[in-house]
Amino acid sequence: MGRRASLLAVAAALLIGGCHHGNPGPPGGSALPLVGPGFPPGAAAAEAQLAGLKVEWGRNWQTYKRENFGRYWSDETDATGGRNGCDTRDDVLRRDLKELREGDRNHCVVISGVLDDPYTGKRLPFSYRRASQIETDHVVALGAAWRAGAYAWTPRRRLEYANDLDVLLAVDKRTNQDKGSRTADKWKPPLRTYWCEYARRYTGIKARYGLSVTAPEKAALGAMLATC
Repeated sequence: MGRRASLLAVAAALLIGGCHHGNPGPPGGSALPLVGPGFPPGAAAAEAQLAGLKVEWGRNWQTYKRENFGRYWSDETDATGGRNGCDTRDDVLRRDLKELREGDRNHCVVISGVLDDPYTGKRLPFSYRRASQIETDHVVALGAAWRAGAYAWTPRRRLEYANDLDVLLAVDKRTNQDKGSRTADKWKPPLRTYWCEYARRYTGIKARYGLSVTAPEKAALGAMLATC
């Protein structure tokens, strides 16, 4: 075997074994829950939470930077899924994919699976060997959270938000990029049957983190909750 072939074989073994920024992860996978208790809230609870949100226009939009929420995924937070020894993105894939195959030595690592995309209804295959059409979306985008109050948080609180599994979903890459940092009044999932759950998740996130909503955003969330 030549030197190049040997290096490729080693790289493949590391991927399957789970090389995660120096964190080997638990050998038997994490037993910690990947969903917060009572999340997402039911329709009635979400409506009550929506009624209690502060209504105001977004602030400090011009100062937003992605790095304000941390440069990389981090397991070192107290958010849902934190401190379980697994990379945040892998946690999302482990939770959201079906037909899941995990690494033999490191169960944090997702080898393959299938996503039933909540935003479009597409069925998307995943394999670590190929480029993926799956991205990890912050349901309330980081830029939107910043404008709604996260600009006043500590760096630790922003890192927690960015890695909170209840804030995150595995979704279709193109649809996620179309969404960008737009709020609920400016973007809705193309799949109308998901509007109810989307609004429940979105409202639950806003309530958990004390984020404000604009008047049009609140009206859009109310309309989506009415489809429940």
